[in-house]
Amino acid sequence: MDKLTTFQEFITTQNVPIPGWGFVVNLLLAAVLAGILGHVYQRYGHSLSNRRLFSRNFVILAMTTMVIIAIVKSSLALSLGLVGALSIVRFRAAIKEPEELAYLFLVISIGLGMGANQLWITLIAFIVIVGVIIFNGRLAHRQKVVSSLFMTITSRNAQTASLQKVTSTISRYCGKVDLKRFDESDGSLEASFVIDCADFNRLDQAQLALKELDPSIRITFLDSRGIG
Repeated sequence: MDKLTTFQEFITTQNVPIPGWGFVVNLLLAAVLAGILGHVYQRYGHSLSNRRLFSRNFVILAMTTMVIIAIVKSSLALSLGLVGALSIVRFRAAIKEPEELAYLFLVISIGLGMGANQLWITLIAFIVIVGVIIFNGRLAHRQKVVSSLFMTITSRNAQTASLQKVTSTISRYCGKVDLKRFDESDGSLEASFVIDCADFNRLDQAQLALKELDPSIRITFLDSRGIG
């Protein structure tokens, strides 16, 4: 009984005061670092989703994580209560690409570091990681000679715009043409390719040549990085 009473007193009395100005400074720094990371993600990210819209959550997520950690570390009872609360709440987010998850983990790490008052460790880690991201982004941009695009062709006249004619037409202007999907029904055709195109001029020439086969043909391009 004495041990149980002692444990209860230990839990209720272990309250560490949160320094006011230090908390405000760390909160502002977390917001600044998350904002910088958002700009880096918009500039060097390769996600197909709306990177600008996705990066708007970085500042709020970092600040919220810091507030939670700062409150939890001040009290053992609150930390135990948080474990119980998180075991009930389930967070489900549509993370479509691993890159988005990596940036979310980095934002949470900023909040964790600032909430734990590990200022210098967080700053050093942030500078190193962002430096690596920028270096890899610029290196990939210099090494990229051609760009791979997803190209979808839709035609209602499969006789004049057959798969063979479409493929040979694209091959005249693009270095690589890989057929990924082909559907033909009721005289209509839909084909998806992965192509390599060196520049906009050759891409425009390929588009005009396809229009000569069938003026009503529909062409869709999709690329995560863009071409030069």
